[in-house]
Amino acid sequence: QVQLVESGGGLVQPGGSLRLSCAASGSIYSINAPGWYRQAPGKERELVAGISSGGITNYADSVKGRFTISRDNAKNTVYLQMNSLKSEDTAVYFCNAAVYRTRWSTPLNYWGQGTQVTVSS
Repeated sequence: QVQLVESGGGLVQPGGSLRLSCAASGSIYSINAPGWYRQAPGKERELVAGISSGGITNYADSVKGRFTISRDNAKNTVYLQMNSLKSEDTAVYFCNAAVYRTRWSTPLNYWGQGTQVTVSS
């Protein structure tokens, strides 16, 4: 069974840093177009950052210059380094990716279970 498992969330003070990880597990060939989303209470889920297979990144305006998305293709893992955190970054962060079960299969979209990030003094 394919799963995307996030880790690294927690409580941090404003100005602090956290590094989120998203590891794809199960019988997979590769992941494509992974991204990080977040959902704050009472708000819609929004894209935070994405990275293409070629390493091209895109970010929400609210996190540009503070967050960095990266990937380790050998480990099928995606990271989100979050620096200079603000209270408004508080949310549940979700990983999303298209997963190839084999080299020739149609990719299927998967979501992780989410990890809570709370920025508070």
